[in-house]
Amino acid sequence: MTDKSAKNDKTDAHDYSKTLYLPQTEFPMRAGLPTSEPKMLARWSEIDLYGKLRETAKGKPKFVLHDGPPYANGNIHIGHALNKILKDVVTKSQQMLGFDSNYVPGWDCHGLPIEWKIEEENYRSKGKTKP
Repeated sequence: MTDKSAKNDKTDAHDYSKTLYLPQTEFPMRAGLPTSEPKMLARWSEIDLYGKLRETAKGKPKFVLHDGPPYANGNIHIGHALNKILKDVVTKSQQMLGFDSNYVPGWDCHGLPIEWKIEEENYRSKGKTKP
């Protein structure tokens, strides 16, 4: 290694962060979500944020998104998350546009009676009555 290349190695080690103009922010560079999220949720609960949203929306035109039940067959995948996220975005954007927006999640109304029937048969096969 020559003296010239050794000099270049030293100059590459300089900290150039001080040469950049970066905006200063009041929020921390790391979110610290495991500690900040519980505090944020507690504050929202304390000020009744959802209640205020609902109160502000009273008397405004309604926008209701009825979501169908989730599919019970197959494994969960990223498409399930995308589906819920898009519906959440639509509902919240309608709220911000001045509608009384509400998201009504669906549920599987056929699954529960089937589950109850299977439980009854299972208890009967063991000679027990269902609690």
